[in-house]
Formats: sequence, C-alpha cells, structure tokens
Amino acid sequence: MSEPAAALLAPAGALYGLVMSARNALYGLGLLKAWKAPVPVVSVGNITTGGTGKTPMVDWIVRFYLERGIRPAIVSRGYGRRTKGAMLVSDGSKLLLGSRDAGDEVAMLAARNPAAVVVVAEKRREGVELLMREFAGRMPGVVVLDDAFQHRAIARDLDIVVVNAGDPFGGGHVLPAGHLREPMRGLGRADLFILAKVADRKRAEAVVETLRGYGKPVVLSKVRPSGLVDPGGIGGIGDGSGCRAFAFAGIGAPQGFLQSLGDAGIEVVGSRFFRDHQSFTREAAGSIAEESRRLGLVPVTTEKDWFRIGDDRELAGMLLQAGCRYLAIEPDLFEGRELLEKRLIDIVRPAVTP
Repeated sequence: MSEPAAALLAPAGALYGLVMSARNALYGLGLLKAWKAPVPVVSVGNITTGGTGKTPMVDWIVRFYLERGIRPAIVSRGYGRRTKGAMLVSDGSKLLLGSRDAGDEVAMLAARNPAAVVVVAEKRREGVELLMREFAGRMPGVVVLDDAFQHRAIARDLDIVVVNAGDPFGGGHVLPAGHLREPMRGLGRADLFILAKVADRKRAEAVVETLRGYGKPVVLSKVRPSGLVDPGGIGGIGDGSGCRAFAFAGIGAPQGFLQSLGDAGIEVVGSRFFRDHQSFTREAAGSIAEESRRLGLVPVTTEKDWFRIGDDRELAGMLLQAGCRYLAIEPDLFEGRELLEKRLIDIVRPAVTP
C-alpha cells in the first residue's frame, strides 16, 4: 500500500487498533476469561494478514506429534469455506469434507495428515467441544489451533506466532491502513516466535532483534521445496529441475511462491496471480491451460491452490490436460528447532514417547 493511501486510512486503523487493544486489556485484567480445554492446546497464529508461512508450520507441528505417537486434532476457522459452524473434516481415518466445505488450507492439512483429526469452526471453543462429543473417552492428545493468536476465547498452553521475514510487521500500520491485525505490543503475549521464509540470515537479524525485544525466543525457518507433484498421479513427484513453467496461484504472497519455484530449479516464463483464497473460474483455468500450451510451458500452482481446484472435476480436468503440477514445500527450521521441539513435548508429557 502506498504511503498516501496508508495516511488516508490511518484514522480507521487507529480506531481498529484501539478496539483490539481494549479487548486485549479486558483479557489481561481477567474481565474476559479464556476457556480451558480438557487437553493441551498449541496455537499457531500471526500478527499480520497475508502469507506468513503459518500453514506449513501447522503441518510440521502435526507431523511432529504423529511421529511421536500423539494423535493431534487441528481446529481451524476454515477460511473461504461455504459452510458455517463447527464441522468434522476428518475423523483420523477418512476425509469427510472437501475444500469447498472445509477451506483449501484445511483440506490440504487433512489430506497430508490422514491420521489427524480435523475440525473447522469459526469459534474455536465450539470446535473443541465438537471433539469432546465425537471423541468422548478417546480425545486426541493435543489440539493445534490454526490461526488463533487473536482468537483469545480459548486458552492455550503454547502460543506460537509466525512472522514473515520478508514483510514482518505489515508496514507498521494496523488494518486497514496496513497489514497488522493488532498493534505490535500484542506480540508480548506470544510464548515463542518463528521467523519464517528467511532468505538471508544476516538481513533477518534486525527482525530477530525486534522479536527478541519482547523477551521470547525466536526460531528461524526457511522454505524448502520438496517436489513438483503430478496431481493426476501419472508422473509422481519430480524435483523440477529444468522445468519451464507458467506459475499461477491465489495466495497472499506470490513473491514467496516465485522464490520457491526458483529454488526448485524451475524457470518461470509466465505467471498469473489472484487474490488469496480466490476461487478459480472455468474461464481462468481455460485461459491458463491455453496460454501454457501456446508457450510450451508447464502450468504450476501451489499445493493449497490445487486442493481448491481439485474439488471441481471440470476445472481440474482442464489443467491436468495441460500437464498441471503443484509445488510441495516444507519448512526448514535451521535455527532453534530443538527449542521448539522441547516446548511441544513439554506440554504433552507424560504421554509422549521420547
């Protein structure tokens, strides 16, 4: 956003920030109380809008618990879904909802972690209460709240905030003047920060120092491409080297996607980007497929976008006929990983297996 536009919206941002600060103060004074769930709760959130790298971290944490014999449940708002209320997306053995009813990111998390229980609910407490009803006597060992830093109605045992190294503090302005969801002093509530999408350790140092100023530890992570996937199942997974691509996606930070494609050895010749979580029309899919064929390129999107596309057979068919692939990524926690693992283990003892 330009500085003149930010200045025009500054009064609205100041008002929004005041409302958020007042709400946080009520929780701090105990006048508003957070509900305590019957199992340990990890919250993974952020302080800005847009692509911070939060979803890959939720996926990493869920896998961390599964590998140690702890069955996790993901409770998410399910942004962009066409349904309302608390709903079971996966019972830990089968998928019950697709991306249109669960949201693209939630559908992706459920598909990547079939042994995890997944719930969508605007009000996270209602999501946990659904777990208590559906899994009475066999509750998951830990609940992972997706995108819940500002959702304070439910208490958490570990509050993780993911910060995008490329745009850490949303221009320093609160919505709608900037991308901050609340004033930066709210970061003091976090138990731990994950600085994600670090491209250069030295350039990230200023952000690290700012975060350490809140008296909490900082874990550093970068994006690692893990494969170019053929969603049709014919080509399997490749490394992407030498691929000439037409990149397309509906995400909050397309520059990060382009960087990941380059890191995977993929040459981006053409591209088209849409709003975050935007549904693809048949016209858009047909145009992308046609342009890719005309230029002799492979259409490549994000894993999250493919889960939104794959719910529509006609849409998916158009792109698969053009050879569409999606780039799978994973976080590489290259500094502070041991600290994060210890915090995750500590809140579920003694159930965890070392």
